[in-house]
Amino acid sequence: MKKHLLTIAAYVGLQLFGLSGIDTAQAQFTYNLNNQTFTGFNFIQPSLTGFTGTLTSVSVNVTLNASVAYTYADDICIYVDFAPLGTGGLLQVGGFSNLNATQRFFWPNGGSDVPGTTCIGTVTLTTPIVFTGTASDPVLWIGNGYGAAGTSGTWTGSITLNNLTPVTAGPTCTAPTLSASTVDATCQGASSGSVDLTITGGSP
Repeated sequence: MKKHLLTIAAYVGLQLFGLSGIDTAQAQFTYNLNNQTFTGFNFIQPSLTGFTGTLTSVSVNVTLNASVAYTYADDICIYVDFAPLGTGGLLQVGGFSNLNATQRFFWPNGGSDVPGTTCIGTVTLTTPIVFTGTASDPVLWIGNGYGAAGTSGTWTGSITLNNLTPVTAGPTCTAPTLSASTVDATCQGASSGSVDLTITGGSP
């Protein structure tokens, strides 16, 4: 059954989690999907620390494992938007429903809801998007770009963001150990003394 055009709701479901990897030699960030389920318009951030570089193209290599309510393999979607997540972003690749992004592209194949359908290809952006690794950057999301009620898709595979490197989280710190040495002196019933504090360990 052919999908019907939808009116996009302003609210988009959000979850923050992910397992990802990076190929530093080729400046590629790959997000791996392992039987990952997304309901309609449910998105995640593949990196919570942001990216540096210039996004020039995106690649997909996924298999649709399960589908509910005509979710297709090519509904797997990459979306770039300034927080908070909503419509009218900078980029949408994949997904039947239109999020009104400035640049919108479709995957070259995967237009079926039959389990086992693959979606494989690369899309080159008309206007590359720059990421500086700062809070002023847009946010990159991955999810289900088919927003009809009751829809759901499950995918296994990978999505690659070309020419991007995730920002490395800052170093963690270890609290130092504080110890005290007390010296007490008593003379004719009066007490006096000193307390020496010593700090050991801790980083940075």
